[in-house]
Amino acid sequence: MNYYSLHHKSPISTFKNAVVQGLAKDRGIYFPDNIQQLSKDFIENISDYSNHEIAYEVIKQFVGDEIPAEKLKEIVAKTVSFDFPLVKVDDNIASLELFHGPTMAFKDVGAKFMAQCLEYFNKDNDDEVTVLVATSGDTGGAVANGFLGAKGVNVVILYPSGKVSDIQEKQLTTLGQNITALEVDGVFDDCQEMVKTAFLDEEITKTLTSANSINVARWLPQMFYFFFAYKELHKKHKDLIFSVPSGNFGNICAGIMAQKLGLPIKHFVASTNVNDTVPNYLVDGVYKPKPSKATISNAMDVGNPSNFIRIQELFNNDLEALKSAFSSYSFSDDETRATMKDIYNNSGYVADPHGAVGYLGLKKHGLKENEFGVFLETAHPVKFLDVVEETLPVKVEIPAQIKKVINNKKVAYKASNYQDLKDFLMK
Repeated sequence: MNYYSLHHKSPISTFKNAVVQGLAKDRGIYFPDNIQQLSKDFIENISDYSNHEIAYEVIKQFVGDEIPAEKLKEIVAKTVSFDFPLVKVDDNIASLELFHGPTMAFKDVGAKFMAQCLEYFNKDNDDEVTVLVATSGDTGGAVANGFLGAKGVNVVILYPSGKVSDIQEKQLTTLGQNITALEVDGVFDDCQEMVKTAFLDEEITKTLTSANSINVARWLPQMFYFFFAYKELHKKHKDLIFSVPSGNFGNICAGIMAQKLGLPIKHFVASTNVNDTVPNYLVDGVYKPKPSKATISNAMDVGNPSNFIRIQELFNNDLEALKSAFSSYSFSDDETRATMKDIYNNSGYVADPHGAVGYLGLKKHGLKENEFGVFLETAHPVKFLDVVEETLPVKVEIPAQIKKVINNKKVAYKASNYQDLKDFLMK
């Protein structure tokens, strides 16, 4: 499998180079050049396969022969090492829980897969590589955990000061070893812009890669849980609608890629908070990025989502084709809190703010009699403890994964601009 830059001004890349480089030299993100549908027999008989077998079949064409089959199966097994349960919360709606991994967020899948791929590619290299990642909340913790102790890999995480939850901050600032956190005076988009600028800086770029969802090894494994959900539901419900809480749009883009591989998903809903760049684009056809706004669903506080260009590519930049399979709606914090209460009062289910936005998207889109909706519950409610306990009459139990870090001491370096980041990396 080869990959090309979506700016179309860089050479074709291998999977290995796309993973190691993260971003193409023309600052474009990579996209696979030849997507082959999976066999109809595999899709129709998906219930006969284990999750490990499904994940391997889904990802192998994107890796090609650059990782031996047995090693890739080992990587997949380590990546998909926890459950992805579906919990019914309404007559025709279920929550797909993606928070049962080590950092209790959906990003554990992509982070674990990418970390193992990069460690494999770096196994015979004495030079250290620096993984540079911007986070609006959960990415940092997942990447930190996935890469902790990885041979020859240092991780530098940029996060916006005061705009991640306390537990999220502990997960990315307390691990030590090869993990360093930079607390940025700004918003997530500032962090992301600093990361992209670093990849153009010839003084430092040779030793850098990215672990944001711009990296193909972070983005593509997110296809797995759409297949897992289909495996559980397809015999009962013919027409499936997925609503994905969306910030940088990597997660929903992976779902659309799963659809392109032949997974029978009828429609996707990208549910956002007030950072509504994409919902507005679907209305007026003009893509207008803008500064992000802070919300209670902070992992979606993105004003210029990097992965949306991949979604456009999947639909050949045809807006009408996109709109036929994809909708997007935005919701306020007040609507999010009210929905958290509604879900709890109706079913006893405790949704985090992001899951509540996903549920809202399904309700706004509307479900017909023969349709079944799945919203992605992307993080455990404990990750947003203050919001959940202020909104609902519950006391959230602290899981073991969180107890490991909650009392650890925060260690973070301050950064206000790109020069601060460069100075730090040059050290």
